[in-house]
Amino acid sequence: MIVYGKNVFTMIEKDADLIEQIYLLKDLKDKRILQRVQALKLPYTFLNRAQMDKKAGNVHHQGIICETQDIKTYSYEELLKKAKTPGLFVALDGIQDPHNLGAILRTCDCTGVQGVFITKHNSSPLTPTAIKASTGAAYTVPVSIVTNLSQTLRNLKKEGYWVVGSDMDNARDYREGIYDVPLVLVIGSEGKGISPLVKKQCDYMVSLPMVGTITSLNASVACAVLLYQIFSDR
Repeated sequence: MIVYGKNVFTMIEKDADLIEQIYLLKDLKDKRILQRVQALKLPYTFLNRAQMDKKAGNVHHQGIICETQDIKTYSYEELLKKAKTPGLFVALDGIQDPHNLGAILRTCDCTGVQGVFITKHNSSPLTPTAIKASTGAAYTVPVSIVTNLSQTLRNLKKEGYWVVGSDMDNARDYREGIYDVPLVLVIGSEGKGISPLVKKQCDYMVSLPMVGTITSLNASVACAVLLYQIFSDR
């Protein structure tokens, strides 16, 4: 896997066994990055700007690219075993924008979320773009890729978790939610929201009040507001 960016490197250098090869911009101005790379005693190569841009896919790589092992993902059972009381998970129902996925993982890291469920189909995988947007949180927040999110939520409810969805219809104000229990926060896709089958598994819905002309928030922004409300209440 190709990953890039200074924040991502800062995260993965803590577990250098993940890194197979490092590429640096020839005229890299941040000499501290070079010193840190050299301290790892891993193979690295200097490339010119055109070569770096091509290898990263013409994105803003900040002068450092790493070839790494794929990010480890976890089974449903492994995430459940890792959870501490009261558990807190986020379930993403069809989030397709890798920037949104990355931003959500970043907030999950900041608010103590113990795992994220994403769907195998119709969702963004852990792409280099998502990893960079997460500023490295893709390496710190355990992710489980599930085939049937509705069934996963049903299983979590059997384990004592409450499932709370973010939706405008038949919803209570997000400040009136019950958050001091084992909880799964469900965030729907950018365009369609939470799918009907997943919505059936939600114990209740919460909504964010809107007073302007825009009718919805970006999925990652809405997730951040809700996670900080949960964090505050706990």
